[in-house]
Amino acid sequence: MIDLTIKQALEKLKSGEISATELTKAHLARIEKYNGELNAFITLTPERALSDAASADERIKNGTANVLDGIPIAMKDLFATRGIRTTAASHMLENFVPEYESTISQKFIDAGTVLLGKSNLDEFAMGTFSKTSYFGAPVNPWHKNDKLTAGGSSGGTTSAVAAGMAMGGTGTDTGGSIRFPCSITGLVGMKPTYGLCSRWGCVAFASSLDTPGPIARTVEDTALLLSVMAGHDDKDSTSSPNAKFEFDGELKPILGDGKKLRVGVIKEFNSVQISEDMKKLFEQRVADLKSMGAEIVEVSIPNILDALAAYYVIAPAEASSNLARYDGVRYGLRVEGSDIYDTYKKTRAAGFGEEVQRRMLIGTAVLSSESYEVYFMQAARVRRMISDSFKTAFTQCDLIVCPSGANTALPLNSDLTPLEYYALDLFTVAMNLAGIPAVSVPCGLAQNGLPLGMQVVGPRFSDMSVLQLAKHIETASAFDNRPTKIMGE
Repeated sequence: MIDLTIKQALEKLKSGEISATELTKAHLARIEKYNGELNAFITLTPERALSDAASADERIKNGTANVLDGIPIAMKDLFATRGIRTTAASHMLENFVPEYESTISQKFIDAGTVLLGKSNLDEFAMGTFSKTSYFGAPVNPWHKNDKLTAGGSSGGTTSAVAAGMAMGGTGTDTGGSIRFPCSITGLVGMKPTYGLCSRWGCVAFASSLDTPGPIARTVEDTALLLSVMAGHDDKDSTSSPNAKFEFDGELKPILGDGKKLRVGVIKEFNSVQISEDMKKLFEQRVADLKSMGAEIVEVSIPNILDALAAYYVIAPAEASSNLARYDGVRYGLRVEGSDIYDTYKKTRAAGFGEEVQRRMLIGTAVLSSESYEVYFMQAARVRRMISDSFKTAFTQCDLIVCPSGANTALPLNSDLTPLEYYALDLFTVAMNLAGIPAVSVPCGLAQNGLPLGMQVVGPRFSDMSVLQLAKHIETASAFDNRPTKIMGE
């Protein structure tokens, strides 16, 4: 059962070949076997999972099954779950138990999914390796004995799904935090159009960039999850009134049978150094698309290489504002001081890790009266130019393809500077600044036997077209990411 896709599992559940309880027990056994060494989950909910499964079995039996009834998932520990602690992988919220349910987790409850637990991440989603987690970093199931990164910040979900401990899961993507980890764990991860999926009840990092999205093993499974997540939410002021994604269970071809599609390749990325493996696989997949009938065109996003600098001004600025609420007074950690100001200082010093403190300091600095115009407003102008450049590019092509990252997964103990970690986001941050959809799909294995991914990017609300082209890439690469194969079983 572990190797089943979500689509396959739904068919077997519907036919009665397997039960939701059997499927859930198989994944719980998998968690018991591997989570100790992979550290994919912060909080496990086996009793809740079995209860969810029993309810799903009853609905399936009665003919009232929901769209994802009985499917076991991992919920990134950034989404508030009523009665289940929500830590954001931080000491600050280590014992925080919400009395409310996030919109996204409620949608999955309504869809009939089985909650296996809350998955690991970088503290407050700030990081690239998930190493900033207060609970330790998750491990990549590929070559697990080498202790490679599963990526960040959604590394817990990618570790769980790749290892077969969950059939799918949620992530959030602020600057690549779904796409990069999926690229190096051989999964499909979608950053939807900003505003398509509600942020209500999701612990905030950078409000104008944070984008909830799905993680799964196949493109169609990803589309199934997105169809549940998407939709307008009156509780979220950034939720788009146009938020809609309807999926009938099958992605229709966007290439072939005389269909015309212009696929863009970004000229400016030609000057970026990437591994020979990534270059070779990317060129192969582009050639595959051409052979399927796509017209390949070169497009220019003149300011795209400035996106990294703009992102690391805007995101910390928004983070410094969002994290000001954690003061030891209303909820979360409290360290008593000699007075209220001393309590603030001691609580925040003890509650926030080094990377979170670094970004809050940067954010506070760029928002100061001396720096606001020089740094923050300049970054905002660059953001606008990048967004406008994408709009221009999409008059010359329908969709764009590019690498998801420069290389395969690095060891967790890699001795990188903060700037070198930040540079790993080079291929992903521009899409967040522009608010456009992008999906990372596996494009093959490097010579070292590790996976690599490439992105499909589209205009706002072209999420379906983005997934349709990703399906063609998936077919061309014929990538094998069955958990039993990954774990060498």
